[in-house]
Amino acid sequence: MDGTLVETEQHWGEAMAALARRLGGEMSAKAREQTVGTSIAVSMAILHADLGLERTEEQLLAAGRWVEDATAELLAGEIHWRPGARELLTEVRHAAVPTALVTTTPRRLADIVLGAIDRAFPDVPPFDHTVCGDEVPARKPDPAPYRQAMAALGVPASGCVVVEDSTAGVTAGLAAGAAVLGVPSLQELSPAPGLVLREALAGVGLGDLVDVLAARQAVDARV
Repeated sequence: MDGTLVETEQHWGEAMAALARRLGGEMSAKAREQTVGTSIAVSMAILHADLGLERTEEQLLAAGRWVEDATAELLAGEIHWRPGARELLTEVRHAAVPTALVTTTPRRLADIVLGAIDRAFPDVPPFDHTVCGDEVPARKPDPAPYRQAMAALGVPASGCVVVEDSTAGVTAGLAAGAAVLGVPSLQELSPAPGLVLREALAGVGLGDLVDVLAARQAVDARV
């Protein structure tokens, strides 16, 4: 969701930067990049380590709640689509392809964004199922979130294409057995078997997703 479909990843960055300033420091660009696609718990560990601060688990949880609350306020504003994302999702839905949104963002924040996405699709719901970070036994890069979505859709991994912008998400999608289309936003993505990289979703259509799936199937056939 964040950084793949909509331009909301920067809100998390703003909130974490604000927390760093409250703690008397500045979050480095490298640390910010490392947090992309991770859980809030992992992000808080990265942020505090970057600042050279040691915190108890309880203190990290409290910091995470502060960042989530600050991000919720930012998400309440206008939501902007990533280039080509709305057009691709529209084509996929009009073709009656089953879809699921899989995000590490907790449900209470994801629903704010999903409300805006839903309003852009008055004729057909954009997703058949949604999976949030606080609804899974393990978060990305573990494949559990994607496997949960596949089970809900009733679709085998071999028939799924995952669209991701982060290393954690790409790793999760590939480990779940899906073909993956990687479209980086704030984090560089490294080539991997079963992964097709594009600079943006602009110009990407349903036929391109079929090609991504075929590329993964070709990799599996060689193994």
